[in-house]
Amino acid sequence: MATALVTGASAGLGEEFVWQLATAGHDVVLVARSGDRLSELADVIRSATGVGAEVLVADLSTEAGRAAVEARILDDAHPVSMVVNNAGFGLGEGFLQSTWEDERAVLDVMVTATLQLSHAAAKAMTARGHGAIVNISSIAAHLANSTYAAHKRWILDFTEALAGQLKGTGVSATVVVPGLVRTEFHDAESLEHMKTDYPDVAWLTPDVVVTAALAGVRRKQVVVTPSARYLAAAGLLRLVPKSLTRRGGSKL
Repeated sequence: MATALVTGASAGLGEEFVWQLATAGHDVVLVARSGDRLSELADVIRSATGVGAEVLVADLSTEAGRAAVEARILDDAHPVSMVVNNAGFGLGEGFLQSTWEDERAVLDVMVTATLQLSHAAAKAMTARGHGAIVNISSIAAHLANSTYAAHKRWILDFTEALAGQLKGTGVSATVVVPGLVRTEFHDAESLEHMKTDYPDVAWLTPDVVVTAALAGVRRKQVVVTPSARYLAAAGLLRLVPKSLTRRGGSKL
C-alpha cells in the first residue's frame, strides 16, 4: 500500500490532504508540531478508513525537526511514495515590525523545509522509479508585497524547476497555487481581519483545493491553480507591473 507524508497535517489543507489520501487507500504519515492533535486525528483516520496513520511530531523551523522528517522520507524499509510540503504560516505584520527570529522561522518552514524534504524525496523516489512531490504555493506568489509572497514565489519557481529535472524518472513534482481558503490559517488575531476584508466569493474550501491538487498529481500536472476565477486572476497578475502589486505592502 502506498504511503503519503503530509506536513502541516493537523489542520486546514494538510488535514484535508490526509483525509482524501486515507480515503483513497493510502497509509499516511502526519507531520506537525502538535502531538496531541496529530494523535487524535490519526486515531480517527485509522478508525474511519482502516489505513495506517503514523504520527511524526516535528517543528520544521528547527534543524532537528527537519532532520527527523527527512530521515522518515529516506527510510527505505518503509518507503514514502508521496510527500506533501504543506506547512506554512503568516506573521500578520509588516517586515519593519517583525522580528528576525520570526522571519527566520517562516523562511525555514516554507522555504528551507520545502527544499530539504523535496531533495530527500527526489533522491529516494527516483531510486525506486516512482513517486510524487507536492508543494503548496499561493496566489500571493504573483504579488511583490511581502516576505510571505516572496517565499510562495520561490516555492512556485522551485517546483517548476524540479519538475524539469525529474522528467523521465517516474517521479513528478506538482505545485498548488490556491487563492484564499477557509482554514484556521486566518484564525490568528493578526490575520483574522482577512475574513471580512474579502467577499465570500473570493474564498475556496479545503476540499475543493485538495481535490484539484490530487487530480493534478494523477495527471502529472506541474502547476495546479484550483478554481477558474483564480486561474484567471493569476493570468492577470502576471501581466500587472510589479510596481503596482508592491504598493502598500502586505501584513500577511
